[in-house]
Amino acid sequence: MKSLLMKTGLGAGIAMLLASGALADTTLTIATVNNGDMIRMQKLTDDFTSANPGIKLNWVTLEENVLREKVTADISTKGGQYDVLTIGTYETPIWGKKGWLVPLTGVDKVDDLLPAIRGGLSVEGKLYASPFYGESSFTMYRKDLMEKAGLKMPDAPTWDFIAEAARKMTDRANGVNGICLRGKAGWGENMAFLGATSNSFGARWFDEKWNPQFDQPEWKKTLQFYIDLMKDAGPAGASGNGFSENLALFQTGKCGMWIDATAAASFVVDPKASQVAANVGFTLAPDAGLGKRGNWLWSWALAIPAGTKQADAAQKFVGWATSQHYLELVAAKEGWANVPPGTRTSLYANPEYQKVPFAKMTLDSINSADPTKPTVKPVPYVGVQFVAIPEFQGIGTKVGEIFSSVLAGQTSVDDGLKQAQAFTTTQMTKAGYIK
Repeated sequence: MKSLLMKTGLGAGIAMLLASGALADTTLTIATVNNGDMIRMQKLTDDFTSANPGIKLNWVTLEENVLREKVTADISTKGGQYDVLTIGTYETPIWGKKGWLVPLTGVDKVDDLLPAIRGGLSVEGKLYASPFYGESSFTMYRKDLMEKAGLKMPDAPTWDFIAEAARKMTDRANGVNGICLRGKAGWGENMAFLGATSNSFGARWFDEKWNPQFDQPEWKKTLQFYIDLMKDAGPAGASGNGFSENLALFQTGKCGMWIDATAAASFVVDPKASQVAANVGFTLAPDAGLGKRGNWLWSWALAIPAGTKQADAAQKFVGWATSQHYLELVAAKEGWANVPPGTRTSLYANPEYQKVPFAKMTLDSINSADPTKPTVKPVPYVGVQFVAIPEFQGIGTKVGEIFSSVLAGQTSVDDGLKQAQAFTTTQMTKAGYIK
């Protein structure tokens, strides 16, 4: 049979096809976070696989903290479990510098990426992760409950106003909490919120000589304000609530206000998912009059680990998922309000997208965050709600656990700050930052 195939030329043709990969299936294993935009993408991947019939997709969808743990463990040990990673603006420059990521070549119109987002995902001008969406954080609120409380939301609220409004909007008898804020432990969960909030209160993680600052009055004021506000106006069990839990609470009418990711906006105004869609307003994250707002800067992005054996197929997938074509696909299927935000300049220049009620506020929030000057006082680090050093992931996670226990009533504010100071000092001394 083999000789017959070779004589007829079919064998050589099949061999060439196999060598070119035309008949060989490639399976990409993609590690991603379990938020709405990523789940939506999974439903739309027929568009990719129909154009790339030789590529199959295997999804590993995980809760945020678990995703970070597994992806970090895999890439640092060169485990090779994943071909595409969902990572953020914290990991990308650190891992890119270490050579753990493949520079991206399949992203279309790189110059169209928003400068603040693109800069956070690049090392020495090379893009190491492409933004699936970019975000800051802002204030989402119930316009009907604000009116009922006899208040009007300012365009640029202060923390004092937010606290007053939250307490007045609280109606526990009817299951309404004045405010929902992250309490679940994690450097990217409660510490994303508290880190950005602390900036607006004048606090910082480290001084210019890398000495931890949890023993300073600005952190005391930040944490005490947060604990008091959550006690008076927050939901029960708040120490277990992260992004997803608070989204569910807000959508079901149990929160008067929610200060969180701008990427949540499409889900709170979607009448199919949100019971309060018709009454949601948006404004900037609060400040304390010191020149910094309590908003962060982040991007969930797609990257390719250096250990993958499917780099070419992975480049194609990342290019598709972060393309202008994908944004238009989502718009055609689900409307412009559901397009992943915060990625491309052209999106915000699009007249159709400009009609989306939260579009301008999202862009204004992203542009107001400055990772190079994140705090009121000088600091030796970059990053708004994180510190862009490898040690931060472990430090931020531990401090998040301590502050979550304070919220749960298991630790006092003073003891929590002492624990955070002691732990962080030990870690930074071990790492050689403190002499």
